[in-house]
Amino acid sequence: MNRKIKVLIVDDSAFMRKSLSIILSADPEIEIIDMAKDGVEAVEKAKQLRPDVITLDIEMPRMDGLTALRKIMKEAPTSVIMVSSLTTEGAEATLEALDSGAVDFIPKEMSFVSVNMEQVKKDLIRKIKTIVRQKFLRERIEHLKGEIKGKGERKVHIPTNGKLPKGKFNSIAIGISTGGPLSLQKVIPKLDVQVPVFIVQHMPPKFTKSLANRLNSLSKLTVKEAEDSEEVKNGYVYIAPGGMQMNVKKNLSGKRIIKVFESDKNVLHKPSVDIMLESVVQQYGSKVLGVIMTGMGHDGLEGIKKLKSVGGYCLAQDESSSVVYGMPKAIVDNELADVVAPLEKIPQILNEVT
Repeated sequence: MNRKIKVLIVDDSAFMRKSLSIILSADPEIEIIDMAKDGVEAVEKAKQLRPDVITLDIEMPRMDGLTALRKIMKEAPTSVIMVSSLTTEGAEATLEALDSGAVDFIPKEMSFVSVNMEQVKKDLIRKIKTIVRQKFLRERIEHLKGEIKGKGERKVHIPTNGKLPKGKFNSIAIGISTGGPLSLQKVIPKLDVQVPVFIVQHMPPKFTKSLANRLNSLSKLTVKEAEDSEEVKNGYVYIAPGGMQMNVKKNLSGKRIIKVFESDKNVLHKPSVDIMLESVVQQYGSKVLGVIMTGMGHDGLEGIKKLKSVGGYCLAQDESSSVVYGMPKAIVDNELADVVAPLEKIPQILNEVT
């Protein structure tokens, strides 16, 4: 983009509006074009100003954030990042917002009272830039499609005839981040497999529990937030708890169990796809099917490298169906993907090969 990213901040708290403004205005590529103190103002200003991104609080007077979001998506669609409280109620409302069109969220408490404030600021700015640039790129390619015929597309190694062996896999390990909750709702309920499924979705505490409960209510398989020392069962989907790490080990009797633990403070992602994948590969070897889906950054790359080194296979989500083409792009660019598939094809592939 050759202009600044236009951001509209919506929050009923003057302190929150000011704090977000200070954080975002510090970056020369971002411009705060206005602020709103409730959902009514948010909808009107979204229609008038057409921002690139809106940060939207959930709990507000006159019109709450969820109602405002639905109106914005209908009348002036744009990229909306929810500002969510780290509570069970906040998690439920956030998942509903993601279902209604929000692209991501930031936890309110983490944004303003975190001891690691500088990292939070960097993550928020990077999140906004990545979401907007991906949206801009998608719109640009769509506009020029038919004229450029691939000339302007990124050159990457994409397997055209990639296939996965049937009946080889006895476990599935999924890594996913930005855009994950809604994407998982389009995959997990359609799964009909008799192997354990391990998922790391980058989310804070309480959010993963709500996500697991929601997916469980929609799915044939049992979906749950992983618990420490529980036995791994076929046909179960284990979601790593937010703020913790999850891996798989054998207990003294030789049974595979889940281990949930706190990791080193220097580890960026809690939970981490790499940490989960490395343990699953240790337990299941080449019979793991690694799946890397939409998300920012490259968490999962090292884990997939280890999987491939023992003869395992990897499926990566394609660019067009990814909310953010970061994690799967890292897999594709490093030529580690055996199959690249759109989101809607992923459950069919998983059902066929396990």
